[in-house]
Amino acid sequence: MTKPDNVIKLLLIEDSADEAEQIISMLRNGAIAVRPSRAGNEAELEDLLERQTPDLILANLTCRDLPLKQTAEAVNRTGKDIALVVYGSNVSDNDVVEAFRDGARALALQSRPDHLQMIVRREFEGLMMRRSVRRLENALRESERRCSDLLDSSRDPIAYVHEGMHVRANRAYLETFGYEDFEDIESMSILDMVAADDADDFKSLLKRLSKGERPPQKLNLKAQRADGTIFAAVMEFAEAMYEGEPCQQIVFRQQETDPGTTEELEELRRKDLVTELFNRQYLSTALDRTVAAANAGKSDQALILMELDNYKSVLNGIGLGSTDLLLGDMANLLRRHLNESDIPGRMAEYTFGVIVHDRNAEAVGQLTETLRKAFEERIFEIGKNSINLTISVAGSLIGEKTANGNALLDQASATLRAVQVEGGNLARVFDPAAKDKADAEKNRHWLKLIKESLANDGYVLYFQPIISLQGAEGDYYEILLRMKGPRGEILPGFFMPIAEQYGLLPQLDRWVIGTAIKALAEREQGGRKTTFFIKLAPQSLDDQTLLPWIALQLKNARQRGDALVFEMPESKVVTSLKPARAFVRGLEQLHCGFALEQFGSGLNSFQLLKHIPAHYLKVDRSYMADLPKNKENQERIKAMCEQAHNAGKLTIAEFVEDAASMSILFSCGINFVQGNFLQEPEQVMSYDFGGT
Repeated sequence: MTKPDNVIKLLLIEDSADEAEQIISMLRNGAIAVRPSRAGNEAELEDLLERQTPDLILANLTCRDLPLKQTAEAVNRTGKDIALVVYGSNVSDNDVVEAFRDGARALALQSRPDHLQMIVRREFEGLMMRRSVRRLENALRESERRCSDLLDSSRDPIAYVHEGMHVRANRAYLETFGYEDFEDIESMSILDMVAADDADDFKSLLKRLSKGERPPQKLNLKAQRADGTIFAAVMEFAEAMYEGEPCQQIVFRQQETDPGTTEELEELRRKDLVTELFNRQYLSTALDRTVAAANAGKSDQALILMELDNYKSVLNGIGLGSTDLLLGDMANLLRRHLNESDIPGRMAEYTFGVIVHDRNAEAVGQLTETLRKAFEERIFEIGKNSINLTISVAGSLIGEKTANGNALLDQASATLRAVQVEGGNLARVFDPAAKDKADAEKNRHWLKLIKESLANDGYVLYFQPIISLQGAEGDYYEILLRMKGPRGEILPGFFMPIAEQYGLLPQLDRWVIGTAIKALAEREQGGRKTTFFIKLAPQSLDDQTLLPWIALQLKNARQRGDALVFEMPESKVVTSLKPARAFVRGLEQLHCGFALEQFGSGLNSFQLLKHIPAHYLKVDRSYMADLPKNKENQERIKAMCEQAHNAGKLTIAEFVEDAASMSILFSCGINFVQGNFLQEPEQVMSYDFGGT
């Protein structure tokens, strides 16, 4: 599902509306969601820049009425961060130089849709990054202000030390050591706050810190005030930043309790009581420190996640009361295969995490496989039960470009879920530096699954009702494809892109059509008049034998052609106009229907109906985003319905997610609605339409 934040507000600088539509279709065919507008002259440009600031401007190098330099000047006058990209065919070296001189950020080749898509993605990602950086900078300034206020109001003596010298201290710190103002200790060595008995040891610690070693979290020593008096203290260290420079935050606490008891309580706060591993809170903090070290250049670090496979059936076998015993035994087995420098913890109920240090990619891979094998071979004695179990293990190497602990955890979690989708009892490591290789391997794996599933009937149909708001007779369903997997059905997002890459979509289309016609026959025999909407891939349009094959399937099943409606996205049809037009003509001979998906996503979608006589128009999902609060989209849907009905077309609104939208769509004149709010796709057609 495309998030609204990922829809690019696109402004095209183009003389020809048809050329603009082609560009939009190229982008949509690359799964790039855009909300387009077009300017052909300076007045239109100024109006659009004022009314709706675009994210990205695509300008044709050959635009006569609005040259690139004029466009760039208009953008600069707004003072806003708008990515300006130019495109063209037969681009010369001089064209490239002039384009960048006039203010373009990038140049895309119009003759290469893949290049255009890459450039647009890159520039939009760059824009999102710049916006994110500005938000973070503002948040950082606000955080620094608040931290400064908190520091000054804290009752704990806190100082910031860079290369052993004080760079900041709060009032409590000054009072503890007997100083009036920070100027009295500014640039003074922290060593001056340590009594002579501990000075040598502390000096050694400062040398180790200067070499990049980690400080101890706590250090017991004797501190010295300005007047020479001594007191027992505990120093607590934490890595920090001050005015853009890395430093140490140091808190001095006077020893008021037994150090052993304090350390024991601190240890208990870090630990998970069931497994005696570190808890999630501690592991998250350690993960942030590990990522920070990677950003500073430290290598050979990784995060490993492992999770019990089929834990529900395992727990049913041993009983809920024995769960803690099993988790404790799993934790003990995990510890046996780790080094002292590794940090193991319990991330979730049945998920363990390990932060590993000083292991290269090969060693991390060996560790994940060692853990998987150790659990597979171990017999766990739980009460009177002797059980075997398996785990899924996923590692993610931590590189210099790792954004933060959350991003790392998301990547490791995604790798773990991918392993589980494949059946579990597998170990896999995600290496950002070897992503292309990993993607190729994954593609080969999915390609094998796709072919095997085609050969062995390894797919299943799901049905989502399309509900009439105007009392249309019969039942209507959208047909959705799933692949059978070891742990349930697999969504098409996992395998469809691979099938498209290797030209297998036409075979999948035939399987869906044939199976749908059989389901239709069973449905009609039960006395339920039903219409199926079936998605069709553009590659199938080039198959000259498809239409005769559909006719034969309908004839053999003794089914009516108007029970089938084939659908394709508007953007796909625009870029395959000639074969699409021929295919729709053939469907008319079979009395089958045709639907345009993502309708309204182009500059003038109704122009397409002059070439493609579609029966149904499925409104683009971008119009459904927050529909009850978006008056503009409500008006556009209403106008679209009026124009569609005047042209004799029926309209369908997909992705309906709330009751308020239903009421609005009815008042706008929408004929049909569809969405998970109404009913999620199911393997059985169970929805009661109340029709015949």
